[in-house]
Amino acid sequence: MAEAADHQRTSASPARRWLRRTGTALAGAPLLAGLLQLPAAATAPVNVRPVAAQSDAVGSHTVDVSLDSLSPDIPEDGDTLTVTGTATNKSRHAVNSAELGLRLGSALHGRSAIDDVNRRSGYLPGVDGNAVSGSSATQKFSRLAPGVTQHFKLSVPVDKLKLGEDGVYPLGVGLAGRTSSQPWQQMLGFERTLLPYQSEAAETRTKTTVLWPLISSSHVTAETGTGEQQTPMFRNDDLAKEIAPGGRLNQMLSLGKSLDVTWVVDPDLLASVNAMTGSYLIKGPDGKAVPGRGQKAAAQWLDDVEKAVAGSKVVALPFADPDLASLAHTGRNVTGSISHLKDATDVAAMTVETILHTKAATNFAWPAEGALDPSVVDVATSAGADTIIARSDSFPEHGGLSYTPTAARPIGGGTTAVVADAPMSTAFSGDMTRAENSTLAIQNFLAQSLMINAQDPGKQRSIVVAPQRMPTASQAQTMAEAVRALQDSGWSQAQDLTAAAKASPDPRATTRVPSSRDYPASLRRHELPRRAFDAIKRKQDKLNRFQGILADSSRVITPFGRAMDREMSTSWRGRTSEARQFRKGVSDYLAVLTSGVGLIQKSETKLSGRSATIPVTVQNNLLQGVDHLTLRLTSTKPTRLKIGDGPYDEKPVLVSSGHSQSLKFTTNANANGPVEVLAQLYTDDGRPYGKPVSFTVDVNEVTPTVMLVIAGGVLLLVLAGFRMYTQRKRAAARRAATENAESPETADSPDSTDGAAAEREPVAEGDATPVQPSDEAADTAPESAGPSGPGERVDR
Repeated sequence: MAEAADHQRTSASPARRWLRRTGTALAGAPLLAGLLQLPAAATAPVNVRPVAAQSDAVGSHTVDVSLDSLSPDIPEDGDTLTVTGTATNKSRHAVNSAELGLRLGSALHGRSAIDDVNRRSGYLPGVDGNAVSGSSATQKFSRLAPGVTQHFKLSVPVDKLKLGEDGVYPLGVGLAGRTSSQPWQQMLGFERTLLPYQSEAAETRTKTTVLWPLISSSHVTAETGTGEQQTPMFRNDDLAKEIAPGGRLNQMLSLGKSLDVTWVVDPDLLASVNAMTGSYLIKGPDGKAVPGRGQKAAAQWLDDVEKAVAGSKVVALPFADPDLASLAHTGRNVTGSISHLKDATDVAAMTVETILHTKAATNFAWPAEGALDPSVVDVATSAGADTIIARSDSFPEHGGLSYTPTAARPIGGGTTAVVADAPMSTAFSGDMTRAENSTLAIQNFLAQSLMINAQDPGKQRSIVVAPQRMPTASQAQTMAEAVRALQDSGWSQAQDLTAAAKASPDPRATTRVPSSRDYPASLRRHELPRRAFDAIKRKQDKLNRFQGILADSSRVITPFGRAMDREMSTSWRGRTSEARQFRKGVSDYLAVLTSGVGLIQKSETKLSGRSATIPVTVQNNLLQGVDHLTLRLTSTKPTRLKIGDGPYDEKPVLVSSGHSQSLKFTTNANANGPVEVLAQLYTDDGRPYGKPVSFTVDVNEVTPTVMLVIAGGVLLLVLAGFRMYTQRKRAAARRAATENAESPETADSPDSTDGAAAEREPVAEGDATPVQPSDEAADTAPESAGPSGPGERVDR
């Protein structure tokens, strides 16, 4: 405004004065509009297309100035400070007579002053310092068209900056120019950063601990491939991409090995990559498993990790990095949940030592975002941790300290809270793919550290930096550059986390753990729900029954135990749907395995008789034998049908892999009719295993009285049949005798030798027939009740 007024001041005539007042009003109107629109302008992208650039950007938001690099990060006397970046015209009008230049403000005092600089947007006259002189400290553009981006490079010898005392200085880059709508020279674009400066090494350096996390999300399922080798099954092949050259975890490793940091490792990640060194499977979208091909990358990454951590401090989190806050707020109300945390802690050290051949500390707990309340502390210490990594934004100071205290705080019960510095820990949580964001984050990180040291130069303090658990590759690169610059600075020295935890606490620092109502609501919204822990409990109960019947229970205890640890992982925050799918996958696979041992269904069985044997078959489709099972067969109506000597009978079950066993039960019937029978498997502790099988036994028993009646009836039928047979036999014989008597057998017969036979007179029926010795035998034998001779024709 002052520059615009001076530019238009020519004479004191009324016309000139009217023009001056008009020009001043015109200049003030767009500036006021620009101030009202600061938030919207601050979020505009850098390289905007011409159409999108034609916005209402005005004032110092007309041009977007981006600082893409600042070198060196911490300038020293004799250095040349170089700043590069871009300037993009976001307005509808061309910018003419544009000039870019550096501006340096006065040294800041206190960390709150740094926060004020970081919150500013746009140019503030009288606040953003003076222009830095020198031809290389400025750059001119004759015209900057709408939507066009121009690159710039500004440099100045550090000596010419005339930096006085050691400290943090606000450094800005401004673009002055004019547009057709604002035809006077004014600040049209401005960006600022922080410049830490120290002429010589500090007498007392701040001890700084930087945590370098090797943590990933859960990748391995509970499922394994078919066969004796138990080939691990992965949810996808994302882990292979992360450890491959250029991947996130590969970057974390290659960058961290050149830094003096404390490695914070999730043993699940090591175990998962170790599983990839051999044969492993990837579950495709269609559910079909395909071989994984990351063996070479996995072997190389593990070898590099082992070399990188050699001689460094390694902290092992509980296996799969369980969500301590979720356990504290919902999980501990479900029986058995805390025991999973203890198991995950116990297996952590062994996993790290087995794979990396180094010992790891397991006495540290790291809740999400370092947020604490009494219940989180209780859960963390229940698994053996005595040191909890907190963060200062959830562990605020109440003593009115004018400096940042040492991180270690005794919070009672022999437990120490290591309170990480929030501004430094969260400095790299944004989008670091943009060069400007990365540059500003680095300068802010270094400035915060220098200001901590400058707060009380004679008082040495111990500071901890706990960044986000899973930084992206670009975030890791930015972090590494900032940490490298810090470790080369003259005011900081590195130390490991164990040393930071043992540092003498500041007696004035707060040691009171925040209450539950002070726990951040934004973090509670992302916790695992109660139903997740209920589901884990159901799986554990089923697994306990299942493992008790197996010949080699380790084949299921290990994969399912680790899978349930993964269900509680902190990495599921913000991924509710994926977490639910993972839990369902574990449940479904356990159901498949447990159903591999069961009873074969039976159809209706019929019994005829007082006693009989009923077979029931147990099928084992697992890859190992089963034992410690009992099959119980129970009659629902023991007064009608007994199993053995009572209402039920039991037999032990022992079935080898891939076979079945048929068990036979003796039954005794007391009455006829259908009876429902139940077959159920039981474990040694008397708990039912699997689903029962129900079938009907139809009893058709015959009593002694009924047998006598039936036998009498059969005898009568036999006697009646015999009588009918004899009667028919006699009738047939009489008919035959009558036919023979009436037959004309006379002397004409060639067989006759004596005519006396023809002269015989018939004999009346019933009369006696005298027989002479010389008479021939009769042609037809007398009627007989005996059977006919062979070949004899008898009419019946």
